[in-house]
Amino acid sequence: MPTERAAYPLRRHRRWLAAAATLVVALVIAWGSLSPVEALPPDLPWDKFNHLVAYAALALALGLTGLSAWRAAALAIAYGVAIEFAQSAVPGRTGSDWLDILANSLGALLAWLALVVWQRYLAHRG
Repeated sequence: MPTERAAYPLRRHRRWLAAAATLVVALVIAWGSLSPVEALPPDLPWDKFNHLVAYAALALALGLTGLSAWRAAALAIAYGVAIEFAQSAVPGRTGSDWLDILANSLGALLAWLALVVWQRYLAHRG
């Protein structure tokens, strides 16, 4: 088990690591969402589940940067809406799929719930 001193560098850099994770998740979402349909694997399974998981990961990463849970979820939802509308400019893709926006939003809201529970746990713990 790491000592308090050994764990300190990770704690000190937690927000930078979370910001880097946020950037990676946002770029992966953008790549998958803004790629032409021919560049994607055919028949992706569980499309809406993939949206839910991706935006939950984005909101969680945002929340770990120090943003409040509601701000993290709101930013993830706004990013999802923006990406969906940006898809309309990509060949072979349709933009503003409301079911995708719903799946994105549900993922962000699940992350909001997880962040609220985690923040309350930390507040009562210490």
